[in-house]
Amino acid sequence: MFTVDQIKAAHSKVKSGADFPNYIQEMIQLGVTSYETYVSDGHTDYFGKDAYQTSTTPTYDTLFIAEISNAEQFKIDLKAHQQGQTDYPTFCKDCAKSGIEKWTVTMDKMTCTYYDKAENELLTEIIPQ
Repeated sequence: MFTVDQIKAAHSKVKSGADFPNYIQEMIQLGVTSYETYVSDGHTDYFGKDAYQTSTTPTYDTLFIAEISNAEQFKIDLKAHQQGQTDYPTFCKDCAKSGIEKWTVTMDKMTCTYYDKAENELLTEIIPQ
């Protein structure tokens, strides 16, 4: 199974949202079936076959997640990030301001779903291949 070090090596190649599709392909090759990233501190829970799971430690100081989500502003910020206009730390701060608590990536469906603090699904996107 995959390790946190392997995941960190793959993630180190991601400079902006434009690099995300290649990152997902590398995650699939490692055996990751899904993962959840928490905006509050950047930690991620990774899942693999046969109930395998591993997690990263927090990657930055705690961000305050807005109580009320702003899906329209989030979509604007996400588009900018996907076009390479913002780096990962900026994207995470933008998520927090828009009330995004976490995102879940599911490899078999090739989707990335964003949730607010009430577990409402704010947006699901198909990951380009």
